[in-house]
Amino acid sequence: MHRPAPRVLVVYFPHVKASGHALRVVLADDHHFFREGLHGMLAADGMVVVGEASDGAGAIELTRELVPDVVVVDLNMPQVSGVDALRQIAMSSPDIHVLVLTVSADAADALQALAAGACGYLLKDTRADELVGAIRLAAGGHAVISREVARALVARVRTDAHAAEQGNDDALALTARELEVIRLIADGADNAAIGRELSISRHTVKQYVTNIFEKLGVQSRVQAAVYAVRKGLV
Repeated sequence: MHRPAPRVLVVYFPHVKASGHALRVVLADDHHFFREGLHGMLAADGMVVVGEASDGAGAIELTRELVPDVVVVDLNMPQVSGVDALRQIAMSSPDIHVLVLTVSADAADALQALAAGACGYLLKDTRADELVGAIRLAAGGHAVISREVARALVARVRTDAHAAEQGNDDALALTARELEVIRLIADGADNAAIGRELSISRHTVKQYVTNIFEKLGVQSRVQAAVYAVRKGLV
């Protein structure tokens, strides 16, 4: 019987050993029925779902209280987004592995999630056996990513790199404050986070971002981040 090609890529890191205990998992997704199905799937494989959250704030709280091995988060959730949640989890609990499970195959979403601290990025149409295996691999410290997303990332990097090469070297035209903003953009911060870091309003941050885009001839935060890295601004 022909078996479909694997849809998940794995980056194996050396000297990483699998845990000897039943994996403890927190699920964060605003769709109850999806969480219920995933809960049953993981339980059937011997994992223990120690908590479920319907939003990012709940994911942060449960992770802090329960200290699971893996947190599986969706990107689009109310109150606190999946990206903001995993960023806070990565900062406060760096030993806990956060795996994104979402419907978005967009390269910008994947880049933002990975930059915020996700150990992997999978699509919700991943086969059940591969999803279970990917969660176990993530718990062991390996990186996992859907092939479709990997292709999108490669295409995006090539496009952004070409755009950066074609652009004028306008970095010297940036003000000191704009340099601070672009460095935070390259670090994956959104406008709200930049405002908090620099003690300025979101409106002011938005204006700085607009000025940066115009001066550098870029059209997205990803392109601005790539430009900053290539020009040694970060």
